[in-house]
Amino acid sequence: MPIQINLECAPGELHALVGPSGSGKTTVLRTIAGLRNPSAGKIECDTEIWFEAEEFGGTSKSLSAAQRSCGFLFQQYALFPHLTALENVCIPLQNSGLNTNGRKAIAFEWLKKMEISELGDRMPHQLSGGQQQRVALARALARKPKVLLLDEPFSAIDTPTRQSLYKTLADLRKDLNIPILLVTHDLREADLLADRITVIDQGIGLQTATPQTLFQKPRNSRVAELVGISNMFHGIFDSGSLTWDGCQHIFSVADKGKIPPNMRVAWVIPQNGLSVHANPSDISVCATVEKVSSLGQIAVIEFRIENSSNTIEWEASAAEVKRLQIEVDKLMHIELDGDQIHIMPLRPINDPRRFQESTIPN
Repeated sequence: MPIQINLECAPGELHALVGPSGSGKTTVLRTIAGLRNPSAGKIECDTEIWFEAEEFGGTSKSLSAAQRSCGFLFQQYALFPHLTALENVCIPLQNSGLNTNGRKAIAFEWLKKMEISELGDRMPHQLSGGQQQRVALARALARKPKVLLLDEPFSAIDTPTRQSLYKTLADLRKDLNIPILLVTHDLREADLLADRITVIDQGIGLQTATPQTLFQKPRNSRVAELVGISNMFHGIFDSGSLTWDGCQHIFSVADKGKIPPNMRVAWVIPQNGLSVHANPSDISVCATVEKVSSLGQIAVIEFRIENSSNTIEWEASAAEVKRLQIEVDKLMHIELDGDQIHIMPLRPINDPRRFQESTIPN
């Protein structure tokens, strides 16, 4: 699969890569680390060029994986089973010029930072999954890399342990001040940890943005689909007027001049753009409650728009559900704030489907 992505990550920034399985997320990390060389592109870290090649001009520079200052943390820990935790952390320090005691001292300090210094003499099989991942993270950071690459490092760990590792990583970021790239399939994880997120699909970077921008203003319908936005609809946008397929309601939406007149579009509306009322208004649409799913103190209510096949989801507190006396089959009235509606093209220019009939080599 060809990878077409422009990616920047500043010192101290955590940049998450998200996308479906096989989209190229791990390939990006492996390429940065020197475990795979593309046919063209450029990789630069801290003003040093690690790789550079042109499509028809060949490779002009390519540092080996050993020459690149990368810390790489894998999903499955990858600890040496015959070495203790302390000895595992010593591995990247073998060529540091330090003697054995010096290497052990540095390794011990990293285990201390990971809050597992008392486990240094244990073998990997004597450690829990979370403890093994802390050892692996200490090993990745022991030689003070210029960039830290995390390939779904928390996916095989239970939720409480994962939360603890999130805190450890957040604390480390303050001191490391290096770029951190995180591959994850968990959007909640990306939202919680990342300063910016890049959505990748079929080897193409579709959008890079802050979590808030990404979830509220996806660049196109494919991005909205991949980040799991539930309230995405279709219609026709014409100079500020937006129709809703299958519904008679027309919304007034700001025209930014980026979409041609009378254009079919996809559109989304965030939760803060929705309000639900017991009584109708001039701008409300009628909707019947189809489903109420309670999640602790939060409920997700699914409405079906009257005389339409469209459904829309609304998240509310348990108190709000009680106040409005929301129950299945009850008729309610929903207001959609046109200022919160975000319009997107249906077939973006960089839609990866354009490659399906191509013969572009890897």
